[in-house]
This record gives sequence, C-alpha cells and structure tokens, in this order.
Amino acid sequence: MPDLRLPEQPNACELCQRAAPLTRHHLIPRSLHGKTYVRKRFSREERITATLWVCRACHDQIHRLFTEKELALGYHTREALMADPRLRNFVEWLASKPAGFKPRH
Repeated sequence: MPDLRLPEQPNACELCQRAAPLTRHHLIPRSLHGKTYVRKRFSREERITATLWVCRACHDQIHRLFTEKELALGYHTREALMADPRLRNFVEWLASKPAGFKPRH
C-alpha cells in the first residue's frame, strides 16, 4: 500500500481564516471508517486524507451542528460544510474576532 500523505498544516483556520492554534477535522469521521456504507462510498485514501485544519471554535461548532453520520454522508467537503447557513453564519461571525477569541456556548 502506498504511503498516504495528509494535507500540510496551513497558517490559518481553513474555515474562519484566523491565525489560531489548529486541529485536524476528519471530514469522514474516523469512527465510521469501518462502516459498510462508508467503505462503499469512499476509497481508503479518501477516508484517511479528507481533512481540514480548523481552529478549536470552528471544530467544536461543526460537531455541535452535525452527527457523525451526517458529516460522512452530507458534509464531507469544505464546500458542503460552508453551504449550511448555520455553520456559514458562525464562521463569518468568528472571522471578525481576534485569534485568541474563544466563544462561549
């Protein structure tokens, strides 16, 4: 099997574009990689490498809004995530805040 390379960490969140500490968000949740419906839909490479580098605030908001199954089946790209008005509005709001800002939920 070939080595799979994960995307390099950028300097800013791939959603809000703030320069903040980043975490890796798996667009296809790792907990579902073994599920038949996920294995049939996505290649091994897609399951492993489909990630975004996001700040903690954006990461937490993604997981507040969507179940893991919803993420795998409907929100497995940056574009799909940002098409959801709830996440898009949050990201647009957060983008205007300083890098150290942590929203209270």
